[in-house]
Amino acid sequence: MLSLDLLVLVSLIYVAFLFGVAFWAERAVDAGRGGWMRTPLIYTLSLSIYCTAWTFYGAVGYAARSGLEFLTIYLGPTAVLIGWWLILRRLVRIARAERITSIADLISSRFGKSAFLGGLVTVMAVVGTTPYIALQLQSVTLSVSAFAKDAQSIVSTSNIALWIAAGLTVFTIIFGTRNLDVNERHSGVVMAIAVEAIVKLLALLAVGAFVVWGLAGGVGDVLTRIDASPISQWQVSTGRWVGLTFLSAAAFLCLPRMFQVMVVENSEESHLATAGWAFPLYLLLMSLFVIPIAVVGLDILPAGSNPDLFVLTLPLSAEQNGLAMLAFLGGFSSATSMVIVAAIALSTMVSNHIVTPIWLRARGQGAIISGDVRSVILISRRISIAGILGLGYLYYRVSGGGAALASIGLISFVGVAQILPAMLGGIFWRGATRVGAVAGLICGFGIWSFTMFLPSFGPEVLISQDTIDHGLWGLNWLRPTALFGIQGLDTVVHAVLWSMLFNTFAFIAGSIFSEPSPLERVQAVQFISAFDSGSAARGWQRGAADAEDLLIMTQRIMGAQQAQRLFRSAAQRQGKQGYLPDPTPQFLETLERRLAGSVGAATAHAMLGQMAGGASVTVEDLMAVADETAQIMEYSNQLEAKSGELTNTAGQLRDANEKLMKLSIQKDAFLSQISHELRTPMTSIRAFSEILQNPDLNSGDGSKYAMIIQDETKRLTRLLDDLLDLSVLENGQVTLDLQPARLRDILDSAQVSANVDDVITIRRNAGREDVVLLTDPDRLTQVFINLISNAAKYCEADTAELRIYVSDTARGVTLDFIDNGSGVDKAHQEIIFEKFARTSDHSKAGGAGLGLAICREIISNLGGQISYLPGQRGAAFRVRLPHD
Repeated sequence: MLSLDLLVLVSLIYVAFLFGVAFWAERAVDAGRGGWMRTPLIYTLSLSIYCTAWTFYGAVGYAARSGLEFLTIYLGPTAVLIGWWLILRRLVRIARAERITSIADLISSRFGKSAFLGGLVTVMAVVGTTPYIALQLQSVTLSVSAFAKDAQSIVSTSNIALWIAAGLTVFTIIFGTRNLDVNERHSGVVMAIAVEAIVKLLALLAVGAFVVWGLAGGVGDVLTRIDASPISQWQVSTGRWVGLTFLSAAAFLCLPRMFQVMVVENSEESHLATAGWAFPLYLLLMSLFVIPIAVVGLDILPAGSNPDLFVLTLPLSAEQNGLAMLAFLGGFSSATSMVIVAAIALSTMVSNHIVTPIWLRARGQGAIISGDVRSVILISRRISIAGILGLGYLYYRVSGGGAALASIGLISFVGVAQILPAMLGGIFWRGATRVGAVAGLICGFGIWSFTMFLPSFGPEVLISQDTIDHGLWGLNWLRPTALFGIQGLDTVVHAVLWSMLFNTFAFIAGSIFSEPSPLERVQAVQFISAFDSGSAARGWQRGAADAEDLLIMTQRIMGAQQAQRLFRSAAQRQGKQGYLPDPTPQFLETLERRLAGSVGAATAHAMLGQMAGGASVTVEDLMAVADETAQIMEYSNQLEAKSGELTNTAGQLRDANEKLMKLSIQKDAFLSQISHELRTPMTSIRAFSEILQNPDLNSGDGSKYAMIIQDETKRLTRLLDDLLDLSVLENGQVTLDLQPARLRDILDSAQVSANVDDVITIRRNAGREDVVLLTDPDRLTQVFINLISNAAKYCEADTAELRIYVSDTARGVTLDFIDNGSGVDKAHQEIIFEKFARTSDHSKAGGAGLGLAICREIISNLGGQISYLPGQRGAAFRVRLPHD
């Protein structure tokens, strides 16, 4: 038996070796020699942090207890990577374009750069990862204990977990907080993970080969043992199999450490194609000998032996000390790589989304004068790393550390999987909102906590035995293991079913019944149109920022030495002396990317935007005007607080800002609708045009698709005609065809053209309509069609009715169009005739909000007036026309 002291010494040497590898890799990259480390092979090996101690040790124990069910933990990630182009490619593209630094940053940025949402995801990630960290501590503790059973050592095995947690804390702080630039690639961390991936794979393959050809009599003997083993009697539970496969796929996408290496650390999108087949092959090799090791362990080791440790105890039982040491280093690699990357990712999230926002708000100062935040961020990350590992150790101690490794891992998987609906909805559904995301996350996280997390500590720790047996508040249908009276489900399947069901329902319902803010709409366009806009991020234009001001701000965040080094190198690349480069768009992009590692992508962009300004503007970016208006309002309030003499001026500014906000919202709605109205028919035209090129297409389908193209073209033409019509009317370039016309004939024509008789009842007095006007009949018909159509669209009465009153006086003819709906809100009556104005559901309206603006211009050109008539029972519009 190896001595425990030797085991500790070898472990320390191995840790020092890993640190040396990481340090060498970082130095090589800094010197420009590390291009070979950013290869598909290294990227694929870095994904191996999914294979933690649970996979290395726990998979064998899982197989010994549940047969082939352990494969579900590999099938989920395999499915995700084989279909990498569907989700992973989009995540990588969005992360590069939006400068995403963590999964919390992704969710926060998508839903209006919400600080609350980023903090909520961070808390969920920390709590959800805590059991997984405890699993690593438990696995290493068990493996050390396996060596220490008969050894005399100065190290007490009862404190192994504490010593491991402390050592990993120190190592991770040194490893992960030497700088703040987490948006750059962590070449050192990734290279160390790649080395550990090779070590644990070789170790598991070596143990498997020894078991098959050393302890057993070869493949044939192993197959015979499998047939005689209880493992062969394992029955497939379809529900649990499907549930666990889905769960492993969800966790693979949502685990903070996986998002860090898979998305943030991705240097080339093309690496995903290689990982799509190479990592499933790696998982296959990791699982190759799981069943043989489990079967032989059950067969030759004493009854009651822990199957989670068969990878170690089988070599030890055969006195293969070297192989046992290699197996221990493989398990140690599996645990440490997970803990290091998880702690780095989580500490970054805690710093960027909890500590920094709170600290900046408490300082009460703007971004430019926020002070030197570098020390605050570094200290917060180091404390966070210690706190995160401390939580893992506390969970290990409180829960007793006696559960099987697989069961602890599943608790963590279900917790982090609650982020999945918000993630997928955010990148695929334009209608997803912040309210929906918050509602879904809280519901799912709450149910997971009640059904899995709290009971995992054992009865009478955080949840009483009475609650477990009889339900919350004595309600039998609120039992943690049988919610709503559904009994007989597997514990994990039960928790996954209810948590994901309520999570998804709350997310969808909250999104449907809430309105996104203008900034949310901007982010939705950027995320969902990631492939339309290309992989490059939105650039900066040459703004009015001074390089010296930028340097001062950067020094207060990154520290003087790093900031000056960054600016000096940029100046040298521009061919300038000193350390003040020109604030070119390329330099501003580089600076923003570096600052994002310290304070998060959203905060860095906002801080730099305050000073540099001049961000390049696209059609979608114009919708952010409302957010800029809010910043102007805040500045106005600050002026009012500083000087009582400017009270009146500040009030006027607030009024002006409110008007600007209304106009901005109108413009937001217009741009969003125009983008949609143009893109939808153009997409259909392009798609069906490509179908028509198919030589095998039959004539019937061809005619149908050609008709669709024709209809979509007409739709585009109508929209463009409206825009051109309004432009001509506003510029006074319209030519009117004035001629005598009977008002009744014009109203008859408008009613027929509107074709809404089956939607709304129109009541008229034909006798009063017998009036002759000198007007342009076609233009006036256009106005009446719009008013009749609007009444049909927006009147929500059970039996919709529109009354048209005509009054002929010496001053002219007056027409009132009054429906029996709820009318127009008072707040909207002032802007209803403005361009692009909308007062209700856009999808219901179906246009660009130009109709009433065109009506106003037509009536004005005809010498009349159109106005909203308040005080009626429903919506009412009055049209005044001259006789001649």
